[in-house]
Order: sequence, then C-alpha cells, then structure tokens
Amino acid sequence: MKKYKKIIKTLSIGVIGIYVVFTLINQQKTLNQYNNENKELSQKIQEETEYNQELSKKKEDVDSLEFIEETAREQLNMYYPNERVYVDNGI
Repeated sequence: MKKYKKIIKTLSIGVIGIYVVFTLINQQKTLNQYNNENKELSQKIQEETEYNQELSKKKEDVDSLEFIEETAREQLNMYYPNERVYVDNGI
C-alpha cells in the first residue's frame, strides 16, 4: 500500500510539474507575441506622428503667399500681368 501511495504521489507531482512547464512556455510565447505587436504599433505611432507633423507644416504653408502663387501657376495656369512664360519646343 505504501508503494502505491508513493507512486501516486510521484505521478501527481510529475503531472503538476509538466503542466507548470507547459503553462510557462505558452505564457512566454504569448508575451513574446505581445512584445512584437507593441514594437510594431510603436513604430506605426511614430510614423503617423511624423506624417501629422508634415501635414501641420503644409497647413501652415497653405496660408503663405508663395504657396498660393505656386499653386495658381502650376494648377490653374495663372500668371501676373506682363509675365511671360517661355516654352521650349525643342526645335
């Protein structure tokens, strides 16, 4: 009877030990996955912050006279009076 109890006790401890090891391995995998996602999201946040800064700079530039003139020339083909635009046709 003592041998039977000792075997059951040893098996129980072994099963619990195996369960703990597998649980720790799965938790470590999950932690690694979350760390990788955190790095990716941090990088995306940084990229979006930089893009936001670029847009803010463009927003400030929109009000400038130079930007308005450049836009009028390039997109609307508007020029000052007596201003000549020469186009080289590659003769």
